Amino acid sequence: MLRDFLLPIMEADGWEWLVAPVQQLISWGASAAMVFGGVVPYIPQYRDIKRTQNAEGFSTYVCLVLLVANILRILFWFGRHFESPLLLQSIIMIITMLLMLKLCTEVRVANELNIKRRSFSDFDLIYFWHWSKFTDYVQCVLAFTGVTGYITYLSLDSTVFVETLGFLAVFTEAMLGIPQLYRNYQNRSTEGMSVKMVLMWTSGDTFKTVYFLLNQAPFQFSICGLLQVFVDMTILMQVYFFSYYPQKPVSHPIHAASTKAL
Repeated sequence: MLRDFLLPIMEADGWEWLVAPVQQLISWGASAAMVFGGVVPYIPQYRDIKRTQNAEGFSTYVCLVLLVANILRILFWFGRHFESPLLLQSIIMIITMLLMLKLCTEVRVANELNIKRRSFSDFDLIYFWHWSKFTDYVQCVLAFTGVTGYITYLSLDSTVFVETLGFLAVFTEAMLGIPQLYRNYQNRSTEGMSVKMVLMWTSGDTFKTVYFLLNQAPFQFSICGLLQVFVDMTILMQVYFFSYYPQKPVSHPIHAASTKAL
C-alpha cells in the first residue's frame, strides 16, 4: 500500500533512480514485520508474568494453538511453497511459545506446592496440557511433529491433503484468541491478561491479513486472517464490558514483590 502510493510520486518528480532501492527497502520492511511482528504481542505478557509471578490470567492453550498451527504451516510449506518470511515467522513463533510455556509452567508449579505432579507420560486426558514440567510439553510437541510429519511425508502427492493441511494450519491459528476469550468469560474478568498483548494481536493480524491479500498468499491465509481480526475485536469488547460492567468482585492474590498485571 505504501509502495503503491510513494513510487508513482517519485517517478513523476524525476526520482526514478530511487524507485528500485525504496521499493526494496519497503519490501524488506514488510518481510521483517511479518517475521518478527507475530512475537511482539507476547513480550508485555511475558514481562507481566515474570514481574508478578502469576500466570493465571494467561491461557497456555494460546501456546498450544500457535504451536499446532505453526507446525502444520511448516509442513504445508513442503507441499506448497509460500513466501519465506511466513516460514521464518512460524519457526520464530514456535520458539517464542516454548519460552512462554517454560515461564508459565515454572510460575504455576512454584505457586502450587501441594498439587500432585502430572506428566505427559501419564496419558491422562483430564490433565492434558496441565503438566508439571516443561520437558513434558516438549515431548508432546515432538510427538505431534513426528506423527504429523510422517503422515505428511506419505501424502505429499495428494493435492487434496496438502490444501487441507494448509487450511487446518491457518484455521487453527485463527482460533488463537478462543482460549483467552473463553478464560475471560469463565473468570468474568480480563484481570491478568495483558491488554497490550491483545491490542498488538489486533494490529498485527490486521497487517498480516492485508499482507496476505496484497501478496496473493494462498486463499486459506486471507480468510482465516479475517477471522482472527474478528476474534481479537471480540476480546477487546470483553475488556470494555468487564471493566465498565464488572460481573463479580475480582480477587487479588498476593505474591511476594509483585504488582497487578495489565
